[in-house]
Amino acid sequence: MANVLATYVLLFVIFGAFLEKCGAQKFFIDFPLAAVGHRIGGPGKVSVIASGLFGSISGSAIANTVSTGAFTIPMMKRAGFKPHVAGGIEPAASIGGMFMPPIMGAGGFIMAELTGVPYSQIMLVAIFPAFMYFFSVYIMVHYEAKKYNLVGEKSATSAMEILKKEWFYILPLAVITVFMLSGYSPAYSAILGTVACIIISWFRKETRIDLKGFVEASRAGTEASLKIGATVGVIGIIIGVLTYSGLLLTFADIVIELADGKLFLTILLIALVSLILGMGVPVTAAYLITAVVAVPALTHLGVNEIAAHMIVYWLSQDSNITPPVCIAAFAGATIAKADMWLTAFTAFKFAKFLYLAPFLFGYVPGFSLNGSATDITITFVVIAFGTFAYSWLLSGIWLPKKKTA
Repeated sequence: MANVLATYVLLFVIFGAFLEKCGAQKFFIDFPLAAVGHRIGGPGKVSVIASGLFGSISGSAIANTVSTGAFTIPMMKRAGFKPHVAGGIEPAASIGGMFMPPIMGAGGFIMAELTGVPYSQIMLVAIFPAFMYFFSVYIMVHYEAKKYNLVGEKSATSAMEILKKEWFYILPLAVITVFMLSGYSPAYSAILGTVACIIISWFRKETRIDLKGFVEASRAGTEASLKIGATVGVIGIIIGVLTYSGLLLTFADIVIELADGKLFLTILLIALVSLILGMGVPVTAAYLITAVVAVPALTHLGVNEIAAHMIVYWLSQDSNITPPVCIAAFAGATIAKADMWLTAFTAFKFAKFLYLAPFLFGYVPGFSLNGSATDITITFVVIAFGTFAYSWLLSGIWLPKKKTA
């Protein structure tokens, strides 16, 4: 685990600090605000898109909730969203950043280390499910707003105008993605991405990263990586104890016996385990602890290794928005000044695809790019339509409206 920290996590967390320093975070909010802010449920949709963009480089769902939520939650409330709904949409969208390439928090790098699979392949497997997650939240926000006819305010600047002026903020993410998919190491790609951040910062006088800015960004990135490093180091010790004591095999046998060899029940049990283990701890830690005990049980039932890790990784995020201990949802409630429990259950409702995806990984090989090109294409099309229908049903817009006196 220390090797993962030194090889991958440190460089990518520093890259995230430089990307924020060069002014990209403002673009990640301004562009979606101009693009969809004036439409039905516009502020909620801005929250989803901004959380996806910022969350892809953020290593924490809570940090994502607080940073983008400070802007989007008050905006949603002004548009007419109830406080607990505004506070619930933001954390539901924010946890999606953990699934979104190119960085996926720190979990993707750890997955690559545990499986021995190149990180570029992990990215390819992760990207479609991540888009489906954000799509499901986006559609649910749309129908939630449509029920109450909630419309945002039109931005003074058009989305095309912002894109023409600030398109270069996409370059660092594009550089990292292209180089990793071309076969270069994640570390090399992260360094090139950081250099790209420094270069584009000089396109505008107010965002230029000079020597002082370089030191500030490096310090912020190092401090953030040390917090992750402390967690990863301790978890590495726990994993060592579990492995050498034989408890891993014992736990896997218990899960298999309780589920009676049924994959559906096994995934449900893993969801329960990850919820309990993840209460109040970083999602990276929850994923690591759960993966070493749950992946053997899943592979024993015929799930391929990457899909098994994806099941655990997705479920390890549930403690952020699932009661009783859901720190990201409580952070959203604090910003929205809403009831914490009501906000938590609303976040739980909007993040429903989080619980559907693990079953798709387990039962649909094409969802993890396992199969022929035709099978994978058909899988993607069917799931895209299914996600739309699933989100429409959960929104409740089809229910008859109550008559008012």
